[in-house]
Amino acid sequence: MTEFVRKRVANAKNDILSGLTVALALVPEAVAFAFVAGVDPLVGLYAAFMIGLITSTFGGRPGMISGATGALAVVMVSLVAEGNAMGAPGEELGLYYLFATVILMGIIQMLAGVLKLGKFVRLIPHPVMMGFVNGLAIVIFLSQLGMFKEFVNGEKVWMQGIELWLMLGLVLLTMFIMWGLPKLKATSKLPEALIGILVVSAIVILGKLDVATVGSFIKDGGGEGLKGGLPQFQFDIFNKVPLNWETFKFIGPYALILAAIGLIESLMTLNLIDELTETRGNSNRECLAQGGANIVTGLFGGMGGCAMIGQSIINIKGGGRTRLSGIVAAVTLLLFILFASGLIEQVPIAALVGVMFMVVIGTFAWSSFRIINKIPLTDAIVLVAVSLLTVFFDLAVAVIAGVIMSALAFAWENAKKIRARKHIKEDGTKVYEIWGPLFFGSIQAFNSKFDVANDPENVEIDFIESRVSDHSALEAIWALVGKYEEAGKKVKIKHLSEECQALMIKASPRLANVIEHDVDDPRYHVMAKVME
Repeated sequence: MTEFVRKRVANAKNDILSGLTVALALVPEAVAFAFVAGVDPLVGLYAAFMIGLITSTFGGRPGMISGATGALAVVMVSLVAEGNAMGAPGEELGLYYLFATVILMGIIQMLAGVLKLGKFVRLIPHPVMMGFVNGLAIVIFLSQLGMFKEFVNGEKVWMQGIELWLMLGLVLLTMFIMWGLPKLKATSKLPEALIGILVVSAIVILGKLDVATVGSFIKDGGGEGLKGGLPQFQFDIFNKVPLNWETFKFIGPYALILAAIGLIESLMTLNLIDELTETRGNSNRECLAQGGANIVTGLFGGMGGCAMIGQSIINIKGGGRTRLSGIVAAVTLLLFILFASGLIEQVPIAALVGVMFMVVIGTFAWSSFRIINKIPLTDAIVLVAVSLLTVFFDLAVAVIAGVIMSALAFAWENAKKIRARKHIKEDGTKVYEIWGPLFFGSIQAFNSKFDVANDPENVEIDFIESRVSDHSALEAIWALVGKYEEAGKKVKIKHLSEECQALMIKASPRLANVIEHDVDDPRYHVMAKVME
C-alpha cells in the first residue's frame, strides 16, 4: 500500500501540470464544436467539464480525456435544426431536443456497459486501428486549418499578408518549443505544450500583437465570451419536450447514432492509450462512465461527448497517467469559466493550433508508409479505406466498414483453404480426409470435392483435421449425407466434435447411424444453437 501511494504521489505533479495544459487546449475545441452543433459556446464548455470530470473519476481508462467532440457535433447539427423547426413560430426547441437526445444516448451507452459489449472492441483488426489514428490525425489537422481564416464583412476568408505570416510564425514557434525542449539535456519538468502556450502568449500580450485569440474567436462565432456560472439543472427539458412516442421516434435514431459513434471513438482511444502506456483499461467500465456522464450532461445543459484523442495524447505525452490529470483538466476548465475568462480569452489561437499540429504529428502512424507494401493487399486496402472514410464520413462508418472489410477478407482467404485428401481402402471404401475450416464461406468448395454419382457404395468422411465452425457447415454435412443416401450409398462420418454430433442428431435422429463415435473426437463449440 505504501508503494502504491508513493507512486501516485510521485506522479501527482505531472498529472496536475498535464491537466492544466489539457484544460487550455480544451477551450477552443469545445467552443468550436459548439459552433459546429449550432449551440452556445457555454453548452460545449459545460459538456467538456462534466463529461471530463465524470469519466476521469469513474471511467475505465485513467489518463484518457473526454469532452465535446467534432465527431458528435456534426450529427447534432441536423438534430438542433430539426428540433427548432418543431417548435411554434419564434420558439426554438432544438437545444432542448438536443439535451433529451444526449440523455437517451447516455442510457444506451450504459446499457452497452451493463451487457458488457465493450469487449467487442477487441475484434477491431490492427489495420483498422492504424486507419483510425491516421484518419483522426487528418481530421484534427483539417479542423485546425479553419483557424487560419478570419471574418471579413460577415464572411470567413483566408488570412492574408502580415496576419497570415504572423499566425504561421507563432504556430511554428510553438511547435519548435515543443520539439526542441525534450532534446535539451536540462529539460524543464513542465510539459512542453504548456511552456509553448505560455511563451507564445507572453510574446503576444507583451508585444501587443494583433492576432486572433480565444476571446476574438468566440466573439467572431457569435458568442458573448467564456464568462458563465455553474451548470444549472435544465427543468425546461420536461416542459418543452413532450415525453411521447413521437418524440422518441425523432430523437431515438439520433441517440443511437451518437451512442455508437461515442462508444467506438472512446473505446478505440482507450486501446490507443493502452498501447502508449503499456497498460490495460476496462472497456465495459468506460461504457458505463461515458453513459452516466452523458446523462448528467444532458440534464445540466451540455451537448454530450466522448473521448478526445487529441487531448488524450496531449495528456499522455505531458506525463498524465492517473485519474488526477483528467480531474484537474475538468476542474480547471470550470475555473476558467467562473473566474479566469478574461485571462484565457487572451491566449493566442496560434499557440493552441501549434499544440494540435504536434498532436497530429504524434498521432499519425507514420510507419504505415513503411509497411504499406509489406503487408497483405487486403490489409493495405482496409488501412487506406478506414483513413479516408474517417475523413469524409465519420468514425463509426469508417470503423464498421473496416471491420466488415477485414472480416470478409478473412472469410474469403479461409474459404480457399478447405482440402480433401482421397484414398481407397482395401475393402473398397472411399475415404475423404477433410482438411481446413468448414464454414459458410467454404461450403461451395467443400461440396465440389465429392463425386456422389461415381463414388463406390461405401464412403467415409473424416473431419479429424477440419473444424466445423457454424450452422451453415452443419447444414452442408447434413445435405451431403442426404445426397449419398438418395444415391443408395452408405456414408460414415468420423471425428466430429461432440457438439456437432449432438446438433446433427437433434436435427435428424436418423443421422445417429451415420456418425461414428471415437475417443479421438475433437472438442470445440459450433456457432449454432439449434438446427430446425
